[in-house]
Amino acid sequence: MDSKKIGAFIAVNRKKKGLTQEQLGERLGVTNKTISRWENGNYMPDLSMLEPLSKELEITLNELLAGEEIREEESAARAEKNLISAIDYSVKKIKNEHKKISVCIMIVGILICIFSFSIFEPESSWGEIYSILGCLLITAGIFRELRAMSLLKRILVGAGAFLLLIGSFIAADFVGVSEYKRPPGYRYSTITYFTKGKIIEYRNLFYHVFQINADTPNEYFIIDTKKEYGVDTVPVSPFNRDKCGIRQIIRYQSNYIGDNSNIGNLFHALPLSERGYVFEIDSENCGATIDYHTTDWYGNEDLYTEKGLIYNSVSAFALIRNLEYIRYNFSGSSYVITRKEVEQNYPEYHQVVNGQKIDEEAFDEYVESKMNEDEFVKTVFALFEKQG
Repeated sequence: MDSKKIGAFIAVNRKKKGLTQEQLGERLGVTNKTISRWENGNYMPDLSMLEPLSKELEITLNELLAGEEIREEESAARAEKNLISAIDYSVKKIKNEHKKISVCIMIVGILICIFSFSIFEPESSWGEIYSILGCLLITAGIFRELRAMSLLKRILVGAGAFLLLIGSFIAADFVGVSEYKRPPGYRYSTITYFTKGKIIEYRNLFYHVFQINADTPNEYFIIDTKKEYGVDTVPVSPFNRDKCGIRQIIRYQSNYIGDNSNIGNLFHALPLSERGYVFEIDSENCGATIDYHTTDWYGNEDLYTEKGLIYNSVSAFALIRNLEYIRYNFSGSSYVITRKEVEQNYPEYHQVVNGQKIDEEAFDEYVESKMNEDEFVKTVFALFEKQG
């Protein structure tokens, strides 16, 4: 059906009847804007309105659908043609309405997915629940649009679309976990342990994530893609491993202490730097002095200061080949340690540093993990000479 032609025909016959758009609308129970849209050809009257409209305009239904006057001898032939056009129009309108519903369902699903990631924190499982709901709605919209297919094909295509959507979200979630160091949004289990500090384990179908030192300044994440760690075997350090672990600080390895920038960057990456400090280099005697801006007992829960000084000293001696001593100054107290004391008395030091090479695995075992053993820390800290 030609909506422009029909609209113009409605306008002509309305004027013949001496009716305004508002008057015709009142008689039909619609607004004058609706009449205007019909006459402009922007919209077609609903099927339920065709008969009342033709009666008000005193034209036949056949003429209304044709958009012109029809002679009596042509009436039968034109009626069949108009009927076919009306059926086609109805079918198209139903399809369009069906499509609008499907699109609306998919849009709602997309909005729910967007809100699930933007509103809820990764620690909350609600983001996962709502994103799955959004994917189900998107899939439902796709399923509705495939009604021309057989039921089996619709189910297969719908299931494939759902898995593709969920797979994309899980992949994006993994990128967020690995790049931004956060808990996974998609997980089936969350377990909190209080063994070596607070550890939270997040279990995903494809990998596990450990949040070590959770909710502390030294928090860090370990992504276990092989699912090889448990709470008793996952590498745990009292410090932020992502900042001061051997794989991060080995970049500052040098044969000479004279590079102030390198020494500064090294101690900035090591524990206790968060307390604020300045440093001096004794080039003549190959030593370094670190002046911290706090007392030695400040924030010293669980021997944190002693652990920091031991870790910093072993790391610095291992990385800077000609460094001979380090003095740590706090408000009111100083601690001095020499390379000789460390090399002769620190357990397994020569497995950590073998000639010019640092064994990263041995460092993890004999330095990093040992910081969790209080008796070990107390024994090694006795090597430091306290002054003041």
